[in-house]
Amino acid sequence: MAASILALILLALVLGSLLLLWRARRGPRVRSVCVVVVGDVGRSPRMQYHALSLARRGFDVTLLGYRGSKPHDELLSNEKIHILHMPEVNRIPVAPRTFQYVIKVVIQAVHLLYALLLKTPRVGYILLQNPPGLPSIAVCWVVCCLRGSKLVIDWHNYGYTMMGLTHGFAHPLVQLAKWYEKLCGRLSDLNLCVTNAMREDLAKNWNIRAVTVYDKPASFFTNSPLEIQHRLFMKLGHTYFPFRASTEPLDPAFERSAFTELNPRSGKVTQLDGRPALLVSSTSWTEDEDFSILLKALERFEQWIIGGANLPSLVCVITGKGPLKEHYSQIISQMGLKHIQICTPWLEAEDYPLLLGSADLGVCLHKSSSGLDLPMKVVDMFGCCLPVCAIHFQCLHELVKHEENGLVFMDSEELADQLKMLFSEFSSPDNKLNQFRKNLKESKQPRWDESWERTVFPLFTHT
Repeated sequence: MAASILALILLALVLGSLLLLWRARRGPRVRSVCVVVVGDVGRSPRMQYHALSLARRGFDVTLLGYRGSKPHDELLSNEKIHILHMPEVNRIPVAPRTFQYVIKVVIQAVHLLYALLLKTPRVGYILLQNPPGLPSIAVCWVVCCLRGSKLVIDWHNYGYTMMGLTHGFAHPLVQLAKWYEKLCGRLSDLNLCVTNAMREDLAKNWNIRAVTVYDKPASFFTNSPLEIQHRLFMKLGHTYFPFRASTEPLDPAFERSAFTELNPRSGKVTQLDGRPALLVSSTSWTEDEDFSILLKALERFEQWIIGGANLPSLVCVITGKGPLKEHYSQIISQMGLKHIQICTPWLEAEDYPLLLGSADLGVCLHKSSSGLDLPMKVVDMFGCCLPVCAIHFQCLHELVKHEENGLVFMDSEELADQLKMLFSEFSSPDNKLNQFRKNLKESKQPRWDESWERTVFPLFTHT
């Protein structure tokens, strides 16, 4: 039945599109692109980077997606980029769950088709983020056929594997989504993907040829100077208690955060002796990130401090939005930690890289539903020369080099041991964290713009 419903949806899309065929009398503008995100534009950094890179190369860009988090200021101020918002479709709280999903897909298809045909100018390319691919791949393909555009799919992961985390991979809806994604994915003119492992899987199992475009940090992900760190800590301290100074300075003219102190006479900022270590974990609060692993590791770290181990206190900042945030926030509030403070802010787009550039260590819990994508949060951390502890999965070695730019762990016990080892020499200038930082600085990995110019731009000029 589900297959029949999907066939009817696709047929309706085609018939509805034919009624609007008269709008496609003129050819598309070749140096124009519509970047499609069926999600929150502000939480889609890779697609924002695509839009900025295209605009810098003279393309007129329409960025289509949901309203939500604030995009980067650079994108908002670029005259060649026009952001167009679609209404977000929420789950209908009636009827069986499968039927709810089908109705949601139909409504999404109508909204996307309307936006692409009636509100978006004719473009030479549609660059689509996948997942979600249902119904966006089919809708974008129909629009490309009608308007003579080329369809480019940027494969971040597989949509059906993400659905499988919720429904189980044997669920008929997940199997249908896999069939659809495999079939419709072949309709594209060009394909990008985020890892070599995904490129090989697309070629072997899907008969899709793709170009690997690794996520790279934007230029604004870098080390934060002490002066910028101090301003950020003072700003966050107005809202979040862990950033506030635990003691007042001897000189009342001095300005102090939990980590830094400003001498107003000289303008010099210094780090406080005995300051806490700053741990950052960016999460989407979803089922593919077992956040309890970090909480168990922190509880064990707390017990070591209580037992007299020479370890610093911790401020653990967990950024992000997602469906499980409230659940874990309740658990955190009941932990009763005395030497570890945890806060879960949602930061402005401009403050997030400053926080990474101010931190001592990053933790990544992203496992990947397919095992074939890489966490962009680690890419951003490495751009700030921030060492990372990351949970192991299939292709993580393409990004995190164990004992070189960070550490890889399997469970909460191993993560706790790594935290103990890294922070046991916290006050020493030659500690392991600083060795990792040095390795990251010396690696001189290319930034997004440089990588994009080499791998993506030629595809938009020779097709």
